[in-house]
Amino acid sequence: MNNASKNMSEIISSGSEEITQQNFNTPAVNKVRILTLNMHKGFTFFNRRFILPELRDAVRALSTDIVFLQEVHGTHLQHAERFSDWPKVSQYEFLADSMWPEYSYGRNAVYPHGDHGNALLSKYPIARYQNLDVSIGKIEQRGLLHSVLKLPDNKQLHAICVHLGLRENHRQQQLKLLCDLVQSFPAGEAVIVAGDFNDWRVRANKILATVGFHEAFVDAFGKSAKSFPARWPLLSLDRVYVRNATSKNPEVLHDLPWSHLSDHAPLSVEVHI
Repeated sequence: MNNASKNMSEIISSGSEEITQQNFNTPAVNKVRILTLNMHKGFTFFNRRFILPELRDAVRALSTDIVFLQEVHGTHLQHAERFSDWPKVSQYEFLADSMWPEYSYGRNAVYPHGDHGNALLSKYPIARYQNLDVSIGKIEQRGLLHSVLKLPDNKQLHAICVHLGLRENHRQQQLKLLCDLVQSFPAGEAVIVAGDFNDWRVRANKILATVGFHEAFVDAFGKSAKSFPARWPLLSLDRVYVRNATSKNPEVLHDLPWSHLSDHAPLSVEVHI
């Protein structure tokens, strides 16, 4: 394990880092609808066109409570000068708009003209969050964005947005770090892990099963969903895992407009807590 894997990356959120007490008058939440998407930094396949405004319209059209996003720009000075419709705020704030009042961001890669990482948009308060640096070496910067959500009945829901490495040995180490993180949570609390695992050999399922996870599409259809490339899905790269919860109605959104909005097809799942 490298030293970087033990460090916390810089994190940003719409709210304070800690919410100590909330009183809710709304009924208890028994299910949440989630969406996970590698948004390719707001560009179409092969970076041919900037389509972030279209992507926002598509995401807003869904009845989604929590959105897991990978490859999200916090800033990019060169793109801001090049594209007239580049947002004045970060991409995750632009997508959240008035639909998701809470968001967290884990900055994984930083370069002279900008940064990108994982983000979470939520209709529920984010009580606390951390971005665990799971980079192996210096070539690929990766992170696990862990957000703890407060549901109306004061239950805690752990939401972990994942983007793992392209190399098999890196993924194996990163999955071990993910398992270690989850095992530190209080027993019985619900956990959702979603994102781009780059696990085209489908080896993560067995590893995460050792710490109590079930994969939504395996439970429903006997195999993980094919989500890449979006127009002709051949590889199972994106996943939704749950622990101390059940998944229902998993769906790959591979039709229009989704097939033109990223190189990955989004996954939609209903999670019962």
